[in-house]
Amino acid sequence: MVSELINANPTVYEKKERRARIPPVDLDEYAVEPIDQQEIFDHIRDIKDPEHPHSLEELKVVTEDSIEVDDKQSYLRVTFTPTVEYCSMVSVIGLCLRVKLMRCLPPRYKVDIRVAPGTHATEAAVNKQLNDKERVAAALENPHVVGMVEECLAPSYEY
Repeated sequence: MVSELINANPTVYEKKERRARIPPVDLDEYAVEPIDQQEIFDHIRDIKDPEHPHSLEELKVVTEDSIEVDDKQSYLRVTFTPTVEYCSMVSVIGLCLRVKLMRCLPPRYKVDIRVAPGTHATEAAVNKQLNDKERVAAALENPHVVGMVEECLAPSYEY
């Protein structure tokens, strides 16, 4: 039997141990802890791959080191690495990352989602698509795309 998956047998890596978050020392009710790399990774690590029963962390599509955060400038960049150069789900993965971050970050953040340089055949086109508000909005009006994104973002309860 021939599989329709481009990467039918991806390499699966062990998940990193979850680290406890330390609350801010300042107990002032208006104190806001800066958002950091670990916090962003904790939000996106469990997103499920659209084609496999594994998380983006397990497939090393996202890593803690692939996240850049500048809390003072309200800027965040997530660079992800598809498992194969011709991954057909690269745009869906990027949309999943964007939607998850839109839901959990304050609206002041500028979020930049990128495919790692040299890791996908259509890297430039995908980067342009994932960072264009109108294209993202149009994609999220498609019920099929929204269904795929929601399925990837659904909690797995496998901690």
